[in-house]
Amino acid sequence: MSTNLENLKMIEDSAKQFALQYIKPYMMEWDESQHFPMDMMHEMGKHGFLGVLVPEEYGGSGLAYQEYISIIVEIAKVCSSIGLSVAAHNSLCTNHILEFGNEEQKQKYLPKLASGEWIGAWGLTEANTGSDAMRMTCVAKKDGDDWILNGTKNWITHGISGHVAVVLARTGDLLDSNGITAFVVERDTPGFNAGKKENKLGMRASETAEMIFDNCRISDSQRLGNEGEGFKQAMKILDGGRISIAALSIGIAKGAYEAAAQYAQERQQFGQPIINFQAISFKLADMATKIEAAELLTRQAADMKMAKQKMTKQSAMAKYYASEICVEVATDAVQIFGGYGYTKDFPVEKFYRDSKLCTIGEGTSEIQKIVIARELMRE
Repeated sequence: MSTNLENLKMIEDSAKQFALQYIKPYMMEWDESQHFPMDMMHEMGKHGFLGVLVPEEYGGSGLAYQEYISIIVEIAKVCSSIGLSVAAHNSLCTNHILEFGNEEQKQKYLPKLASGEWIGAWGLTEANTGSDAMRMTCVAKKDGDDWILNGTKNWITHGISGHVAVVLARTGDLLDSNGITAFVVERDTPGFNAGKKENKLGMRASETAEMIFDNCRISDSQRLGNEGEGFKQAMKILDGGRISIAALSIGIAKGAYEAAAQYAQERQQFGQPIINFQAISFKLADMATKIEAAELLTRQAADMKMAKQKMTKQSAMAKYYASEICVEVATDAVQIFGGYGYTKDFPVEKFYRDSKLCTIGEGTSEIQKIVIARELMRE
C-alpha cells in the first residue's frame, strides 16, 4: 500500500490522541513501579496499533511502513516504554509470523496479535549470545512429530506477559547459519516458563524478562518455515526491526526537543527568555537538525522496505544514527532544563534514561557499524 500524506497525517493524529488520553496520565506511575500496562495494550489493539503492517484479511490495519514509523514516533514522544512494546510486538513477533508463517499459522495467530487479544514476544538473545547469535545454546531436538525445546532466552520484551513467542533455537551444529530454526510457542505450553524480570535504567514500563524452556514439547506444526532457516529469517526480521528502533529514537528525540524548546521560551534569566542566548538557541538548532536527518534516513529505509529493495545498509544507518542522536538530544534537553531537568517533575529525565536503550537493543551501535561497513565493501 502506498502512503498518502493526508492519510499519514490522520494516522499520526490518531496515535497522538491515543497517547495523550491513554498513556500520558499514567506513564510516570508505570515507570516508577515498572508496571507493564496490559489493559492499555489491549486497548491499543482495538485502535489498530498492534497489527499495523498486518493485512486486513488477517484482522490487521494493512498499513505501510511510513504509517508505522509515524505511529511509533507519536507514542514514543509521550512514553518511549510503550513505544518500545508497540515496536517489539509489531515488527518482531507479529511480523515474523506474517513474513514466514504458512497460511494456517497466519490464520491462527495474526488476528489475535493484530487485535491485541494476544501480546507477542520474540526470542533470539541469550545470556552469552547477544550479538553472537550463532553460538546460541537453546536447542530443539526432533522427537517423532514433535520438537523438545531446552534453554533460556534473555532480555525478551514481554518475556513474562506475552501470550505467544517466536523462538529461535539451534537444530543443527554450533556456528552453522543453517542450524537454527524458528518456532511459535504458546504461553500455556508445558515446560515454557517465565524467568527473571530485569530491573532497568529506563524503558521501565516495557517488560523485559527471561523465557525458560524445560523439556518444552511442541508439535512440528509450530515450526516457522523450513528447518535450518531460522537464522536467515531473524536477520531479515531485524532489518525491519531496525526501522522500528530508529522510529522509537526519533520519537524520544522529538519529545525531548519539544519539551526543551518550550521551556527555553518560558524560562527567564537575566531579564529575558533563555532562548535569546546563543548558547541555548544554537543547541536547539543542532538538536532540530539531527532529528531531521535521522527521520530522513529512517523514511528512506522504509521506502526501500516497502519497494522490496535490499535495505540492510539503509536500515542499519538509520538505526545507528537515530539512536545516537537520540541520546545526544535527550542529554542536551536535560542541560537546557538545568536543575529542573534532573527532577522527575519534568519529562526530560525520563527521555534521558530511556534514550540509551536505543543504542543497544536490536543490535548495538557497534554492530550497526559492522553491518554498514560490510555492505559498503560489497558495493
